Amino acid sequence: MRARLDTRRGPTRRTFIIGGAVAGVGAVAAIGVDAAASAQAAPASTPLNGDVTVPFYGTHQAGIDTDAQAHASLIALDLRPDVDRDGIRRLLRTLTDDAARLTRGEAALADTEPELATAPARLTVTFGFGPGLVARAGALSPSWLRPLPAFSIDRLRPEYGDGDLLLQIAADDPVTVAHAARMLLKDARAFAAPRWVQQGFRRAHGTERPGTTMRNLFGQVDGTANPVPGTTAFDEVVWAREGWMAGGTGMVVRRIAMNLDTWDRLDRPGRDQAVGRFQATGAPLTGTDEFDEPDFDAKDAIGFPVIPEFSHLRRSRSDDPAERIFRRGYNYDQTPPAGEVSDAGLVFVSFQADVDRQFVPIQQRLDQLDLLNQWTTPIGSAVFAVPPGCAEGGFIGEGILS
Repeated sequence: MRARLDTRRGPTRRTFIIGGAVAGVGAVAAIGVDAAASAQAAPASTPLNGDVTVPFYGTHQAGIDTDAQAHASLIALDLRPDVDRDGIRRLLRTLTDDAARLTRGEAALADTEPELATAPARLTVTFGFGPGLVARAGALSPSWLRPLPAFSIDRLRPEYGDGDLLLQIAADDPVTVAHAARMLLKDARAFAAPRWVQQGFRRAHGTERPGTTMRNLFGQVDGTANPVPGTTAFDEVVWAREGWMAGGTGMVVRRIAMNLDTWDRLDRPGRDQAVGRFQATGAPLTGTDEFDEPDFDAKDAIGFPVIPEFSHLRRSRSDDPAERIFRRGYNYDQTPPAGEVSDAGLVFVSFQADVDRQFVPIQQRLDQLDLLNQWTTPIGSAVFAVPPGCAEGGFIGEGILS
């Protein structure tokens, strides 16, 4: 007969092993819970850049004297034919309210993806008005608010020009930019339709020290001569002082295609001569530091100017201190045409109080003689009036509707 199993025996070695394993799992789970709770309770050792906000309300609109963020989307819209002065008011009130919320890291009123709004990452939204919007609002346009004069180097394409309303949306996170753009376009769709979108980028946040001059895709520093925000020089260059534009500025957007494939064939001395600066350091050819003042009178051993007359630096610099601008551009890089390596360039953005007096003379000199024109082609152009900021409870552009 088969022996009967004795159920009265004490715990076996196998029982101890199984029991110990179960106890171990419980202990590990408890440790895991405690660790997770501690991680949630303990503050992060380094503040997250995604939490950083830029105030929306103020004397001036944000996104002008703000340190340039890593990503930007510029969206031009055309007003629908039936939108009148009252419609413009309602559009600007709605856009202002949601832009203010989003820049604080809060969801827009009709936000169906509020989770995407929680990391503002220095988000700014800047509004610019084209001549069509100003005319429909019944306001007097600044004399310079019109398309730029024709330049011989231009090969402008309509899909990158003009517009009634511009939204410049910038942040250090591309998801934040994309979400804000979608929310604001939803706000605007009953009043306006997108005309064009231009997206650009700089170095990612934390890649370089704050204040480092950006480099374009030619590898050259871009914006060395900018006035410094917060200084008297900046205020004189950028801010308008009269009428509904007081505290606002003029904005030029130029899309400049850069032929990187032919630029690659140019040796380093040739690049330095074309730009007037050493590519490695950004210093003018007469200096050793990027911010050294160029000496345009200096001659080489055989009597030629050290900084050539045809260089971009020489042509863009004026003896008239009034001819200054503040640059805030972004690189772009798109899918190249068949047989080419790149389709890249610069979304050039400049701010100045008077476009005719400050920007146009510079561009005319570049049009006449700038060796860099061999590798660059302007393919888009637009001018906007950027109104001043507003107080909480107000809205951007209320001055043209008062």
